[in-house]
Amino acid sequence: MKEAELMRNGQRKICVVTGTRAEYGLLYQLMKNIIMDDQLQLQLVVTGMHLSPEFGLTYREIEADGFTIDAKVEMLLSSDTPVGIAKSIGMGVIGFADVLDRLQPDIIVVLGDRYEILAAVQAALVARIPIAHIAGGDTTEGAFDEAIRHSITKMSHLHFVTNEISAKRVKQMGEDPEHIYCVGSPSIDQIKSLQLFTKEELEKELNFKFKSRNILVTFHPVTLDHQHPVEQFQEILDGFDFFGEELGIIFTKPNSDTYGRTLIQMIDEYVRKHPRHTCAYTNLGQKRYFSVIAQVDAVLGNSSSGIYEVPSFKKVTINIGDRQKGRILVSSVINCLPQRQAIIDAIELSFTLECSDVVNPYGDGTSSQKIVSILKNDFDRNEVVKKHFFEVDCSK
Repeated sequence: MKEAELMRNGQRKICVVTGTRAEYGLLYQLMKNIIMDDQLQLQLVVTGMHLSPEFGLTYREIEADGFTIDAKVEMLLSSDTPVGIAKSIGMGVIGFADVLDRLQPDIIVVLGDRYEILAAVQAALVARIPIAHIAGGDTTEGAFDEAIRHSITKMSHLHFVTNEISAKRVKQMGEDPEHIYCVGSPSIDQIKSLQLFTKEELEKELNFKFKSRNILVTFHPVTLDHQHPVEQFQEILDGFDFFGEELGIIFTKPNSDTYGRTLIQMIDEYVRKHPRHTCAYTNLGQKRYFSVIAQVDAVLGNSSSGIYEVPSFKKVTINIGDRQKGRILVSSVINCLPQRQAIIDAIELSFTLECSDVVNPYGDGTSSQKIVSILKNDFDRNEVVKKHFFEVDCSK
């Protein structure tokens, strides 16, 4: 039976899952495009940090943006230990099993490599629901996110990759080349569509006065590195001390990853001791976040945002450690060891680096349109969920 025959009310039901504020920002424009297409029906499921008071109850912002949330999957334990994370995944699988059974989507769309998404995909796989995965084939070598991303790829049926190198990796994993689509990163779509705050508006929004030099910090725990994430982050804070109050520092707090709460405590303590030139936010939201990037001199940390999004603003990324190792890097990215002196040197270099000619390699701002077009393609659902391993000639 053709998929078109399975659609309800003439529309294909597209279930989008989001578990973090950053991921939601990347999916925003795609969800808007799905809603505007009369052949598609958006089903939105939120989970993870969106439902946590500790992380700002960001599902409220999703609703404020005009989206209807079809289901909420509670899975986030008040623990960021390995045991707590593993138990959260288990709770997520149970919750998504019930939700997907009720919603009966035609396709589930997920992005990236978060453990919340792994839970959703496991439930969808055994329910024989086609899975569309955005950003497969990318790498995050310093975290177990790398293994989660590749696991999601192997459970998925449609692959929306951000670049040709990632497309090659997905093909190397035995995925059907006909279902691998190089569409770029949806994050660039959002950058192009937003009207950003001016510097004066942003200072009022943040209740923060920019200094002559400013840095945005987005650092997440690295789960597989030999150096503990707390030690790495302390090196960053020690590096900031070198510059004193002349350097404005805006922190965005990490996600609910292993040891994330410890880093949050370190940020809060640092801001408490340095109130004249620092501030910290659990959730800036996309408009404020991108507006801050537009105003600062550099973005420092290990977030994929520094690789995917910051180059579109012609700004410097100081990429700490190995978390983003393996991704395509442009000349505006400074790779830096998590060591105090190396961080000081990288910050000083960032103030002199010319980035006006940088071209973002992750797309042209039309990713969401491309994905929607592919989601409307007619295909046999019973056939697409049957995974075939496509051999790659390893002799070449």
